[in-house]
Amino acid sequence: MAGGSSSSSSSSSNPRASFETFFEGWLVRQEHFLEELQSVVETCEESRHEDLEELSDRVLSHYKQYYEEKSRMCSRNVFLVFNPTWFTPFERTFFWIAGFKPDLALRVVSVAAGDLTPEQNQSIEKLKKEMRVVEKELSAELARVQESVAAPELMVVGGRAPVDGEIGNIDGVLEEIRADMVAVLSNADVLRTRTAERLVGILNPVQKVKFLAAATQLQLRVRTVGLQRETRNRARN
Repeated sequence: MAGGSSSSSSSSSNPRASFETFFEGWLVRQEHFLEELQSVVETCEESRHEDLEELSDRVLSHYKQYYEEKSRMCSRNVFLVFNPTWFTPFERTFFWIAGFKPDLALRVVSVAAGDLTPEQNQSIEKLKKEMRVVEKELSAELARVQESVAAPELMVVGGRAPVDGEIGNIDGVLEEIRADMVAVLSNADVLRTRTAERLVGILNPVQKVKFLAAATQLQLRVRTVGLQRETRNRARN
């Protein structure tokens, strides 16, 4: 009981450390899923569709755990989620609103899933158009929030320190910005997850496994390259 209380207290007092611990464990499980996916891909044409669906569901559930934990972290410190220290600078070059662009999943499926039927291509094209409309709206909303950071209420006029009443106004503006950033990030993550869910729903069981294997491999490969670059940079310095 005491150990659980200490863990809870540490988690609430240092959300970054808590999330980094979760993320490290999540990545280990992600690597295990990749091994399983790659093994199944080699024989998926002969596998039972029920087994392929079960594996796909487990992989998607694993991704869902990440987004649930990220959402909790966002409610604690959204500013840190927008500048996540648990990702390398190289990984962050692929980011859009604190995560990979939904469009990346569509590019992966076009390469990894194999031959698609005309009906599948039509459904994916429809999904792509709908996704890009929402993506554009969210980018515009984020730009509006970022512009509000430079609002007059946050500027110290003439280099003087703000008085008590002005501090209250600044705190109110900052809280409004924080809430707006949480909303934008939450909607971006909804777009990411719904795009993946709809995309998987278009694919057959064999295509699902191939797509998830390729997407997981890409994510882990980008991370590996990022870590290698960081190691080289430290060695130079």
